[in-house]
Amino acid sequence: MVLLSFDIEEFDMPLEYKGAIPFDRQISISQTGLETILDILKKHHVKATFFSTVVFAENSKPLISRLLKEGHELASHTWFHSQFEEKHLQESREKLEEMFSTPVTGLRMPRMMPVSPQAVEKAGYAYNSSVNPTFLPGRYNNLKVPRTYFKEGNVTQVPASVTPNFRIPLFWLSFHNFPLKLYKKLALDVLKHDQYLNIYFHPWEFAEIKDEEFKLPGFTVKNTGNEMVERFDDFIGWLKDKKYNFGTFQEFQKNRQ
Repeated sequence: MVLLSFDIEEFDMPLEYKGAIPFDRQISISQTGLETILDILKKHHVKATFFSTVVFAENSKPLISRLLKEGHELASHTWFHSQFEEKHLQESREKLEEMFSTPVTGLRMPRMMPVSPQAVEKAGYAYNSSVNPTFLPGRYNNLKVPRTYFKEGNVTQVPASVTPNFRIPLFWLSFHNFPLKLYKKLALDVLKHDQYLNIYFHPWEFAEIKDEEFKLPGFTVKNTGNEMVERFDDFIGWLKDKKYNFGTFQEFQKNRQ
């Protein structure tokens, strides 16, 4: 099974690099990208999971309603993208459920930041996908974390996919910076070895973000915008041709119970 997921959030990444971007543009860029993503998924008849901050959801209700209507899953990306308190775990889940009348059973922490497993369980989540089980200098070292899904108390942890050998991460940066032919080979290796692939992206990757004011490093903006749309469309079509099934995290967890 292919687990496609998207962290839908206010596009505040320029602030990490001392760039400038007003809040309304943070939201509009992510909205534009999300609309593009939904169009591609609809074209290929595949389902995905969307981890949303409450801030983005409150400003994007028609798009959230659309993704739910089209059969996708809504999960929590906490309340804010760049601010976090432990109380936001439960509050964000309940707020998303209240706004959209849908069960919210999954969590992904912004920037895959660590979080207490006990707090996640207490907040009412059934699964958590907040670990990239690899080493990224300056970000995290998770080489001792299991590569594939495992239990933390009563919560299922579903790490992002990395290759069986050397734990090469297959997250969004790899998709942008690896030759697409190589990325496909690595994805195929994971699917054959693990029987599933868990990869994640962001809506702003599908929008035009090569703005000098953002001060983003070249590796973060490579193959974004129209290039990303073309690469992603090609990749999804390739997986479909190979007869792989796509599903939501809720479906994945149900199948393994």
